[in-house]
Amino acid sequence: MQTPDRHPRESTSPLLRTSSLLLIIACTAHAGAQHAVEVIDYVPGQGNSGAYANPASALGPPTRISNSAVDPSVVTPFQPAWRPDELVTIGVGGRLVLAFEEPVLDDPANPFGTDLIIFGNSFFTASNPQSPCVGSIYEEGGLIEVSLDGIDFRPIEGALADGLFPTLGYLDAEPFGTMAGTEESDFTRPVDPAMAELMLEGMCWDELLTSYGGSGGGTPIDIGPTGLAAIRFVRITTPTGSMFLPEIDAVSDVAPGGVASDLDGNGTVDGGDLTLLLGAWGETGSPFDLDGDGVITGSDLTRLLGDWT
Repeated sequence: MQTPDRHPRESTSPLLRTSSLLLIIACTAHAGAQHAVEVIDYVPGQGNSGAYANPASALGPPTRISNSAVDPSVVTPFQPAWRPDELVTIGVGGRLVLAFEEPVLDDPANPFGTDLIIFGNSFFTASNPQSPCVGSIYEEGGLIEVSLDGIDFRPIEGALADGLFPTLGYLDAEPFGTMAGTEESDFTRPVDPAMAELMLEGMCWDELLTSYGGSGGGTPIDIGPTGLAAIRFVRITTPTGSMFLPEIDAVSDVAPGGVASDLDGNGTVDGGDLTLLLGAWGETGSPFDLDGDGVITGSDLTRLLGDWT
């Protein structure tokens, strides 16, 4: 592992280095599903028993099915990943620094204006195990900072690394299932942040799946407020005095070019999206509110038909 402050010092000027880096960013194409590929630094911190102290567990995509070789459980918002080879714990005073191979861009055109997604093992408690509805959320926090050069880290305000939205591995999963589904969620597609309040008001399973909109969950982050045009490094820390120890599964770059009218997240705007929109006709507070006026009406239908593929 290599810490950012051990990178070789170059003799070129900071302005030249920055200009060159921005040129590389501008010429780099997004490589589809993209996740952190390198551990730069890891300090376990206090409270970590050691079993969950492998930082490489946070590389690559999030977990879809936990403990798959012995006693599998599908990862859903009610049933999180839990194995040591799937998660790394950041104890009190600890930190984890991960790096992407390619820069994550601040792109306002990304779905909901978000650029980065962090996956932990938060979960919703179920008010009724047989027909589960959200009771509350169990989340373990973690402060988030991002950086372009691995030296200048900027905080992400108002977001928890191990928090909303709990991971969803499959779009056709059962809430407490033991078998993998056939339709994978998209780990580079964020949940609409506006859904948080509605979920915590007690959404039940079918509505919860719909509200994810094809996403695999995770904490959605807009890097724009940091003032950075792009980032490559993500640092997660647990402050002194914290009562909780965040666990991290993965970090993803949001895929660009998402179309809001693709309501089912299958990559096209077609009959499936039309069915979802018509099924929510007249509803208020729906995740399918394309024009943002608070209710599903003819204006939303017009927008969907305009994006038809």
